[in-house]
Amino acid sequence: MIKRDNAFVAWIDRRLPISNAFEKHMSQYYAPKNLNAWYFFGVLSLLVLVNQIITGIWLTMNYVPSAEEAFRSVEYIMRDVELGWLLRYMHSTGASAFFVVVYLHMFRGILYGSYQKPRELIWLFGMAIYLLLMAEAFMGYVLPWGQMSYWGAQVIINLFGAIPVIGPDLTQWIRGDFLISGITLNRFFALHVVALPLIIVALVVAHILALHEVGSNNPDGIDIKKHVDDQGRPKDGIPFYPYFLPVHDLVGIVVFLIVFSIVLFFFPEGGGYFLEAPNFEEANPLKTPEHIAPVWYFGAFYAILRAVTFDVGPINSTLGGVIAMGAAIAVLFVLPWLDRSPVRSWRYKGWMSKVAIVLFAISFAILTWLGGEAQTPALTILSQVCMAIYFAFFLLMPFYTKYEKCKPVPERIPSK
Repeated sequence: MIKRDNAFVAWIDRRLPISNAFEKHMSQYYAPKNLNAWYFFGVLSLLVLVNQIITGIWLTMNYVPSAEEAFRSVEYIMRDVELGWLLRYMHSTGASAFFVVVYLHMFRGILYGSYQKPRELIWLFGMAIYLLLMAEAFMGYVLPWGQMSYWGAQVIINLFGAIPVIGPDLTQWIRGDFLISGITLNRFFALHVVALPLIIVALVVAHILALHEVGSNNPDGIDIKKHVDDQGRPKDGIPFYPYFLPVHDLVGIVVFLIVFSIVLFFFPEGGGYFLEAPNFEEANPLKTPEHIAPVWYFGAFYAILRAVTFDVGPINSTLGGVIAMGAAIAVLFVLPWLDRSPVRSWRYKGWMSKVAIVLFAISFAILTWLGGEAQTPALTILSQVCMAIYFAFFLLMPFYTKYEKCKPVPERIPSK
């Protein structure tokens, strides 16, 4: 609690409501008392975001965004800058860690229905963050100017050329040139370092403000604001600070930092998943890597793109794959309006929802793996099956959530 009788604090409060903001979002913000380990990943996402911003600032001090110097500047950072290797690995490992915690954070939202009324806007802000995070990661992946950076960008940017009428012009506009060049690298650098981080931070603030306006969801999906004491405090809640933040979140942060440090110091390349071997070779437009694959966190959507191997009327397979990949991301935005269940948490949903969530998680994990594998007839069939399960989870949701039999939800959070 901030002491208002402190003269300096009082002076600031008369000009900027620091104390009121602290009370509203920390000391007098009540979180449900039954939050479990799934709720670590929100604060961990914020922690990794801070890591990416700080390490990114230091890396830009020695990075040169030009086709001639980009690769050499990265090597300079790794070899000659004091602790440069550590900063680079913290940033590259942090990118993968960011997607790990964000994916788990999103999956927790699906498990416990954190997108349902009145939290639709929280989900939309979160999905906007996820979409921009994908763009941020893609542009950052191009900056080392290695073989996989160059050819991965070539593949992804050329996908826009499949769009009818505007495709070729759109592709050229994204590249800023007739082919991927130093102009492309420079513009991606500006977006990666300045524009996108500013928007992401603004959306994170909006995400947290929206969350604190309606309150946190919990594993039982019970609204704790319905039952309050004489002072208006939720009976099933505890103050976020000083009880929840130090006791609950600090445990998750310590465990995360231990795991992150083990990966950082012993497996920084992640067996080729975090940093691929071809990316340790300078970009060469005349030499194509044997197998071009995206970073693992784009794998699921790349697998969906490649799963479309057939034409549908006037839509050829290339355009169909682009549409399917875009739809796989877009459908996440409308999730709050697809779920017709009268309950939030999967603890009380019917067996159909539980089976659907498990199949969805398995199919997404398999698609993520398939995105990094060379395409074969057998793997193509597997990716098509997993793609069908992925879309079925969303498109059939209005029906199985509406008609399945759910368990009764308690009025208050059950005592342990």
